[in-house]
Amino acid sequence: MMRYIKLVNFEINRFSKIYLSLLLITLVSQFAGVIIVTKSLLKDARKVMSDERLSEAAYIATYNGIDFTHIANTLLFVGPIALSAVALIFYIFLIWYRDWFGKNTFIYRLLMLPTSRLSIYLSKATAIFLMVLGLIALQIIILPMENALFNSLVPEVLLNMEMSSSTITKTIPILALVIPSTFTEFLLSYGIGLMAMSILFTAIMFERSFRIKGIILGLIYSGIATALFLAPFFVMDIGNFYFYPNELLGIQLALVIIVTGLSVWLGAWLLKNRATV
Repeated sequence: MMRYIKLVNFEINRFSKIYLSLLLITLVSQFAGVIIVTKSLLKDARKVMSDERLSEAAYIATYNGIDFTHIANTLLFVGPIALSAVALIFYIFLIWYRDWFGKNTFIYRLLMLPTSRLSIYLSKATAIFLMVLGLIALQIIILPMENALFNSLVPEVLLNMEMSSSTITKTIPILALVIPSTFTEFLLSYGIGLMAMSILFTAIMFERSFRIKGIILGLIYSGIATALFLAPFFVMDIGNFYFYPNELLGIQLALVIIVTGLSVWLGAWLLKNRATV
C-alpha cells in the first residue's frame, strides 16, 4: 500500500509544475474576467442609457439587467476550464509514453520495482483522477467569491437577478458538466470519465504490447467498450424498448463499473505479460 501511495505521489510531482500553472491560470483568468467583462457591460449599459436617454428602470425594462451568465459564458471564464480538460486528456497519453520515450527510458526502472504492475497502472490513473478533483475543488471554492465580486461591482438596480452559486452551476452548461448538482449525477459523470480514461489506458497498453497491430487492437477495443456502454441507447432506438429514467441510470452505472473493471484488468494484464520495453 505504501509503495502504491509513493507511486501516486511520484506521478503527481512529475506533473506538479504544469498542474499548478493550470490552477493559477484558472484563478487569474476567471477573476480578471469578472472584473473586465463586468466593467465592459456597465460601460455599454451607460452608453445605451446616455444615447437613448433612458433611465435605469427604462433600460432594465428594455434590455433586461446584467447577471453572472454574462461572465460565465466568456472565454476568460470558460477558457481555463477547457484548457485544463485538454491538458489532462493529453496527460493521459504523456503519463505512459514519456516513460518509454523519455531521456533515460524510465520504464525500465519503473517495471523493475518490487511491486505489482497493477499498482503502477492504478497509481497513474489515481494521479490523474486526483488532479481532476483538485481542479473541480478549486472551481467550487472560487465560484462564490467570483459571484460576490460580480454582485459588488454591479449596481443593484442593474442586476437582472442575484444568482446563487448552485443556480450558476445549473445554468451554465460547462459548469453543470464539471460540477454535477446531485451525488448520483456526480457518480455517473465522473464514472464515465474514469471509464474513458481506463479505456484509453488499455488502448495504450495494446499499442505498447503489439506496436502497429496494437494500434488497431486498441481502436477495436475502444470501439467495443464504447458500444457496450451505449448498448441501452441502441436497444431503445432499434428495439423499440423503453427504460424509465431510474432504470436507465442504474444500467448506465452498472455498465460503467463493468467496462471500467474490464479495462483495468485487461490493461494491467497487458502491462504485466505483454508490454515490452
